[in-house]
Amino acid sequence: MEILVCAKRVPDTSDNEIALNGAGDDIERDDLVYSVNEADNYAVEEALEIVERSGGTVTVVTVGGEEDEEILRRQMAMGARQAVLLSDEAFSGSDGRGIAAILAAFVRKGNYELILTGVQADDGAAQVGGMLAALLDYPFASLVTSIEVLDRGRLKISREIEGGNQEINEMDLPCVLSIQTGINEPRYVGMRGIRQVASVPIPTLGRAELGADGFVGDAAARVKRLDYFVPEAGTGAQMLNGSQEESIGKLIDLLKTNGGLP
Repeated sequence: MEILVCAKRVPDTSDNEIALNGAGDDIERDDLVYSVNEADNYAVEEALEIVERSGGTVTVVTVGGEEDEEILRRQMAMGARQAVLLSDEAFSGSDGRGIAAILAAFVRKGNYELILTGVQADDGAAQVGGMLAALLDYPFASLVTSIEVLDRGRLKISREIEGGNQEINEMDLPCVLSIQTGINEPRYVGMRGIRQVASVPIPTLGRAELGADGFVGDAAARVKRLDYFVPEAGTGAQMLNGSQEESIGKLIDLLKTNGGLP
């Protein structure tokens, strides 16, 4: 099975203190530490596990600049056979639909049977996977928590739905799936593995090679970020001291006082 995983390079929140820039229209990006988007890392691991069970290859693709090669090499060290960078000045300022259009143009040039994305990236919109499927006219499922390869070019997948329940579906290939975090345990990538792929060529494709038009770039973006702001801090929590019985009594009194109980 030919599997394509779409990944993104994002600020690593575990190693950074995020702050707004002076203009208030973005975060301060100088000296930030970046890494692969967490949910995309789960998607790559799931692709590798499918290939280990059923055969095939894994390709990782990202839309970005030269600096984004670092996450592609990390995913190759993880086990992906190849990686591709989609980069062009014309892609700058693309919204979610624009990114999906760039990825769709790349998918059409290959023979990928399964396309995986993380459930969401750093902007939290969780929209590229669904838009990519719509542009390709492929079946789509989000919040996927397990994948089983069936015969006859079909998959059996489970997905997380409201209330902690699971929904089971069978889907035809080719399809697009957005992978939920926690679906697996991503394998460790050591420095030795990264060094082994450090000199592997990563092809770069731009607008001319892809033929990506229509939705791409800042001028075509229908969603534009206007502002960032830090919400005002609330008054904080009220701590209840005493034994369990005393705390329960205090809590009931507070709920009655604030209209939570009759």
